[in-house]
Amino acid sequence: MLAAIRPDSWNYALFLHVLGASVLVGALVTAGAMQVVGWKRDAGQGAAMFARLAFRTLLFVAVPAWFAMRIGAEWIYSKEGWADVTSEPDWLGVGYITADLGGILLLISVVLAGFGARRLARSDGGSTILARSAGVIALIVLLLYLVALWAMTAKPG
Repeated sequence: MLAAIRPDSWNYALFLHVLGASVLVGALVTAGAMQVVGWKRDAGQGAAMFARLAFRTLLFVAVPAWFAMRIGAEWIYSKEGWADVTSEPDWLGVGYITADLGGILLLISVVLAGFGARRLARSDGGSTILARSAGVIALIVLLLYLVALWAMTAKPG
């Protein structure tokens, strides 16, 4: 087969999925970078500001993007009729595993980033361990989604 053309009715679902995934990856890169930059600073040099930016990026950009990606994925899954197939392709399994595991880790990262930003904002400077943990988890989620991105585009096996 030289090319496959999908029906126009599938475009919105696929667009929502790809848009959500793209925004999610961008938000994770931004939040992870903010956390890493904050590691290099102490409380007086803006570590609390970077932790707060990372938390807000995760909460207000990454979480809604995850929902858009996941809703779009389920929508296109049902439109393409994968539920009726006896053996799904491996790339679909990779997508489901990374989306679900990444969602749980994203939620943990948001909670840790929120508490970490709050601790760093205290007048005594607070501890950086929660903010650093949130940054590490956000970067792990980013790696998971880069694997999913590879699986969705390359469609191995």
